[in-house]
Order: sequence, then C-alpha cells, then structure tokens
Amino acid sequence: MAGAPEGVDPNVPNVARMYDYFLDGKDNFAADRAAAEQILQKFPHTKEGARANRDFLRRAVRHLVDSGVRQIVDLGAGLPTQGNTHEIAPEARVVYVDYDSVVCVHGRALLARKENVDFLQADVREPDALLGKLGGLVDFDQPVAFLMLALLHFVSDDDAYDLVAKLRAASAPGSYLVISHAVDPTPDETPQALEIYKKSTAALNLRTREQIERFFEGYELAEPGLTFPARWRPDQEMMLGDHITFGYVGVARKL
Repeated sequence: MAGAPEGVDPNVPNVARMYDYFLDGKDNFAADRAAAEQILQKFPHTKEGARANRDFLRRAVRHLVDSGVRQIVDLGAGLPTQGNTHEIAPEARVVYVDYDSVVCVHGRALLARKENVDFLQADVREPDALLGKLGGLVDFDQPVAFLMLALLHFVSDDDAYDLVAKLRAASAPGSYLVISHAVDPTPDETPQALEIYKKSTAALNLRTREQIERFFEGYELAEPGLTFPARWRPDQEMMLGDHITFGYVGVARKL
C-alpha cells in the first residue's frame, strides 16, 4: 500500500487492513501484516476462514436476491476486494457502510461510476445516527437486508445487541439479517489473540453460540440454521474451509 492518507496512523494495526491481508490483498501496511502474522501463528487457518467467510457472503447474497430482496446494506464492509456485494447482486440497491476513512476512500474510488451503489462512512456503534444517514439511501418501508459479516465480534455487548435491535425495529417485515461471528476456538490461545487486537483499531469480543443466536430474536433462521460458514448451503458436498469451525453464520428473515 502507498503512503497513508492524512489522519491515518500506519503504525496502528487496522482490523480491515488485517482482514485484507488474510484475503491476500495489497491494501495494508507493515503494522497490519505484522499483527496478522501474529494471529496466524496462533490460528494457522485464519486465511482459510476469511476465504470461507467470503464464500458464505456470495451464497447468502444470492439467496437474498432469489428471495426478492432488492436493498442490501453491507455493514462493516471493509476494503473492497473480489466478489463485492454489488457484483454478486447487480439487480439490488447496495449501500456499503464503514467507519474507517481509508476503507471509505478506497470504496468510493472503486464505486465512482457505479449506479445504485453508495459507500457511507458511519459508525455502527451509533445506530441512531447510522439509521438517519441510511434514511436517504434506503426505503425502510420495503424489505432490506443487513449484512454483518465479521463485524459484531468487534463491537461490545451493549452496542452490538442495541444495534441489531434498532435495525430490526426500523426494517419492514420480510427484511433479512445476515451474520458471521467468531467464537472461542482454542481457549488456551485466545487471550493472546485478544491482546493483539486490543492494540489494533478494534478489540475482539468473542461470543458463544447461544450469545450469537440472541442476535436473531424476532427473525426466522433459514435452513440450515446457525452453522459453520462452509456448511451454509454449500455449492458442493465438500468445500474449501469445511473444517473451519471457529465461527458461526446465519441468514434470517424478519417475521
């Protein structure tokens, strides 16, 4: 990555750029790569997990479109990469949301000439402000899908559950919630991983399966329910990352 934009400290690991590194992207700094490599030493399958998460995104978004959804809000969208939401669902209105200025600069540059696509800078920890900004871009009287992939485990409990509750209340029946969320894979190693993320732009908040299920209150989970990324409606019997079990995913429709 070239020099950092004004106001961005390249010496502080950034979770979006670390994720970009896990996906073999080029939009990251030395500090991001160093922190990501520390995570890989503790959890060697993290890159596979990131790819499995992207594959789940593709299948989930196609399910949304096949279900008739034509508005998608991708929260915590991260740095643009291959297989972005608007590319998977060109027939839908897509709004990307991220609070990181570098992410937004890259996103807007990528989408400069795209119709029906916007990139919004907003903080999900401030849901009222977020909804206010989305009000001019999304019709909340019609179903809308909220994507939260690898996002909520970077948000504290109070903020995370409040965010989901307010999005649910604001959305019409038939709207969707899509979540992927990390769990505690190896308790002996986890404290060290948490310390790495504490030195980055967002601390990690791991939750149990039961705590992740709470996010879907008021929604009906689509089959096969809450499961591992590669096992959510796989394109083939055995997929890359099928053995990755340190996170759960779910797609659910508002009742």
